[in-house]
Amino acid sequence: MKFEHIQHPAPVPGATRAQAIADPGFGKVFTDHMVMIDYDEGEGWHNATLGPCEPIPLHPASSVLHYAQEIFEGLKAYKLADGTMALFRPEANAKRFNESAKRLAMPELPEDVFIEAVKQVVKKDADWFPGVEGGSLYIRPFMFANEHFLGVRPATKYKFIVILSPAGNYFKSGAPAVSVWISEYTRAAPGGTGAAKCGGNYAASLVPTGEAFAKGHDQTVFLDAAEHKWVEELGGMNLFFVFDDGRVITPPLGGTILPGITRDSIITLAREQGLDVAEEMYSIDQWREDAQSGKLVETFACGTAAVVTAVGKVAGRDGEFTIGSGGPGQLTTTIRDKLVGIQRGTVEDTHGWVMKLD
Repeated sequence: MKFEHIQHPAPVPGATRAQAIADPGFGKVFTDHMVMIDYDEGEGWHNATLGPCEPIPLHPASSVLHYAQEIFEGLKAYKLADGTMALFRPEANAKRFNESAKRLAMPELPEDVFIEAVKQVVKKDADWFPGVEGGSLYIRPFMFANEHFLGVRPATKYKFIVILSPAGNYFKSGAPAVSVWISEYTRAAPGGTGAAKCGGNYAASLVPTGEAFAKGHDQTVFLDAAEHKWVEELGGMNLFFVFDDGRVITPPLGGTILPGITRDSIITLAREQGLDVAEEMYSIDQWREDAQSGKLVETFACGTAAVVTAVGKVAGRDGEFTIGSGGPGQLTTTIRDKLVGIQRGTVEDTHGWVMKLD
């Protein structure tokens, strides 16, 4: 697919850009350009453009506004030690994007087009890469239904767009370990859309996440919908539990948990270190008991935005408990360092996960 390049009439001046990326936070600053590709049922994917990042005109009856046909992805562009830019496992994001599309009755986007769209906008706006420690360009590809009609059926017209946001630290506190609140709300149920990366899942998490923030915590942890007993994931991150015998477990995928790419990478890296990593159910009561007895020595959350982050404290209606010393443990630190090292080119990539940009 050929991309038409549309000149930006008024890109952000260099001095203003430098000020914006000096301390960008997360998801607040956006670059000059975006990619946009149209789809309609008769013509397929067409009209691929790389142009100014600007508002999108929408008819008030656009399907996305009424029936929530919308999906997205999240990945990052990194700067390697030699100064070149690189992506981490973008083909996995492209594959997951299409899995989400299928669940939401949306058209699949060829994986090579997904990757090329990402590469185009990252190369165009490489000057927006932040200089802060751990900085990256957060990439948000998304698709939504823009056919205007009222009626419950899949739309016939869609837009695929990629925007970029210079990113620093994900958690506002910047603490070495985060505190989480056990939610009494349900994020996803069997047979639902829990495994799809769609906006509705995140909308459902806003009230419980707001409750966690109001109580002084960084995130909320969700339990299963059927028994409200089994630990599933945080609002936007997968969980790992590390025991004193070296065993590691993470909740199994089963349609209610997002299949994280960082999660999959960590399972691979941990097993390479000789660790016994099991995907098995883990109850909230067992989590509390194992933490209090010292059997559980670490818990960490992982995701594209937060990378690998220690969970130091867990709180809920029945009280709270601390994991280990309350800070990052040895495995959390080791896994994070290795993963970040691979992403940034300081550790050998033996899996072909890093895609350098020309």
